[in-house]
Amino acid sequence: MDYKAEIPYGAYWSTPFARWQGSFANLHSIEFAAHVAKAELAKRGIDPTRFDYGALGISVPQKHAFYGLPWLTGMIGAANAGGPTLMQACATGVRTLLAVTQEIEAGMATTALAINCDRTSNGPHIYYPNPRGAGGTGTAEDWVMENFNCDPLGGHTMLQTAENVAAKHGIGTAEQHELVLRREEQYRMSLANDSAFLRRFMTLPFDVPTPNYKKVANSMTGDEGVSQSTPEGLAKLKPVLPGGVVTFGAQTHPADGNAAIVVTTRDRARELSANPKIAIRLHGFGLARAALAYMPEAMLPAAQRALQQAGRGIAQMAAIKTNNPFAANDIFFARQTGADLDAMNNYGCSLVWGHPQAPMGTRSIIELIEELVLKGGGFGLFTGCAAGDTAMAVVLEVGDAA
Repeated sequence: MDYKAEIPYGAYWSTPFARWQGSFANLHSIEFAAHVAKAELAKRGIDPTRFDYGALGISVPQKHAFYGLPWLTGMIGAANAGGPTLMQACATGVRTLLAVTQEIEAGMATTALAINCDRTSNGPHIYYPNPRGAGGTGTAEDWVMENFNCDPLGGHTMLQTAENVAAKHGIGTAEQHELVLRREEQYRMSLANDSAFLRRFMTLPFDVPTPNYKKVANSMTGDEGVSQSTPEGLAKLKPVLPGGVVTFGAQTHPADGNAAIVVTTRDRARELSANPKIAIRLHGFGLARAALAYMPEAMLPAAQRALQQAGRGIAQMAAIKTNNPFAANDIFFARQTGADLDAMNNYGCSLVWGHPQAPMGTRSIIELIEELVLKGGGFGLFTGCAAGDTAMAVVLEVGDAA
């Protein structure tokens, strides 16, 4: 399929990702996303009044999140842009991209912003009143920690889903650790030449604002919290769960950050592009759900559906990116598809730079685009699992503008 909507080259951005309880821990994620978007749009010479639609993705609530997308677009000066606030856990990045693409496809919008933000740090503690409860007490929820550790449908942790897939497909600890070393090596490609790859879409150094956005609290030279593993160090780690095979070294870490992509009509894409000769076309989306407690498996049928809609096969993908909260995800996917395990996720992935949930997929898609540009064009696939044993995927193409 060839969607009407396109992504203008360079009309996207991501903050560095900061480790859990790190540099972004005290920043309201929606206000922070607006602060960054305003600066990045100005840097690209894009007038925010051009937006007539948007979709905000967020999976960890913040104060006044009820007002969602219209609040954010109001803060950046896009007063004419309305739209939904969406939450689909780690698939939120693809979901918001699909939402704005569909709006343009239907002729209901011309220029839209798919923007995603999350702060897993200092997550909300929510109280649900129950006047009829014992002594008039209600129930409480630690939004981040409790949802990391318990899927209410099956009562299992997300880590258990990786263990289930590893056991089913015979994926051992040593194989996971070997892949971790490869993924960290690929991430270091993005740091070469003073982080030249990251600077293609990320402002560096990045000035971290104070919570009132009036001063600079500190400056970041890149992602915060990235591990530098060694074979010896990984070998010393024991599986987290008794009898398991997944160690802390073979999984991602919670993080904070935001990222955004502008989507518009074909003609307007040329106007807003940093290089009008480059076209970024959207060809397919996919959603899938795996069996209960087998979350990493969902990325396979999601990818297959996106590829089917695009009319392409996995062998035709010049680049592949995944959401890999566990190293086992990529091993499973490569075995099932025949994709080159070592060639997937060049320049970085969530296993390495962290997992702020909603913006994770958005940054991955941005990196996919830039890798394809460096390769001279071609088709690319992003696929990634999400809470509830689901996944979403997208197939896009970088080519010459018509």
